[in-house]
Amino acid sequence: MPRLFTGLELPANTAFMLSMLRGGLKGARWIDPENYHITLRFIGDIDDRCADEIVSELDRIHRDPISVALDGLGSFGNGKPHALFARVKPVKELVELQAEQERVLQRIGLKPERRKYVPHVTLARLRGTSAHEAARWLSEHGDFQAPSFVAGRFVLFSAKATVGGGPYVVEEVYPLAA
Repeated sequence: MPRLFTGLELPANTAFMLSMLRGGLKGARWIDPENYHITLRFIGDIDDRCADEIVSELDRIHRDPISVALDGLGSFGNGKPHALFARVKPVKELVELQAEQERVLQRIGLKPERRKYVPHVTLARLRGTSAHEAARWLSEHGDFQAPSFVAGRFVLFSAKATVGGGPYVVEEVYPLAA
């Protein structure tokens, strides 16, 4: 059973800039730069027949390329942080692409995503990191910005059933060129 999700890849120079943020935080398991991405829709563990249907349905999505900008850093987990991330500006085109994928996947029988979509690039997963330690790290690095880039495609990734963080494999590529 493959574990699938859709996302946008990052250019090498953006990934390199993000990788320079690694370190200096107890309890952080840093994501390898080659696995940085912007998740559009987590699909999960599915059977091969459903995977084939997903591949086919995603191929019907036709959108223009998307200008992507990373702007600042943050953490998920309120009082008990569990991940550090780079914020992605939620431009209209990105939000609409994600919403269309959500509709397509629900139409073929997948359950709706429960969480509100927050575009981001996960940098590290945290275990045993206090809110104070995470806040300190964010205050030292939080003004991060990277040059914007144009995403010319979205991809269907597969992942091993692990705690997260890769390695991820590009299974299908969908050009953004309406």
